[in-house]
Amino acid sequence: QVQLVESGGGSVQVGDSLSLSCVASGRTMVNSAMAWFRQAPGAEREFVAAIRWNGGSTHYPDSVKGRFTISKDGKKSTVHLQMNSLRPEDSAVYYCAAGWTVILSAIRSANAYHYWGQGTQVTVSS
Repeated sequence: QVQLVESGGGSVQVGDSLSLSCVASGRTMVNSAMAWFRQAPGAEREFVAAIRWNGGSTHYPDSVKGRFTISKDGKKSTVHLQMNSLRPEDSAVYYCAAGWTVILSAIRSANAYHYWGQGTQVTVSS
């Protein structure tokens, strides 16, 4: 059974930085894709970043490109999300996700991921 445990959320001011981590266990990460999504109250779950474990290619939506960076630590089966220049609209619950059959065209889709963490709250105040 795959388990994903997020950490690192919190409350910050506009322009601050925050780093999230997601530790995976229960299965080798080889051939997986891992991603971060976020969901604000009343909104749909939104894609934030993804990384392929093999090769390390990364993907971002325009809303966070240049501000957020996803990375992986292969030895620790951990994915990090470094968030810089945070804005109030970045406030949401952030979820880590993992999948082993994620094709490139679906890497931004929540439906492509089979395993999810419990979420961690990020609040950005102006």
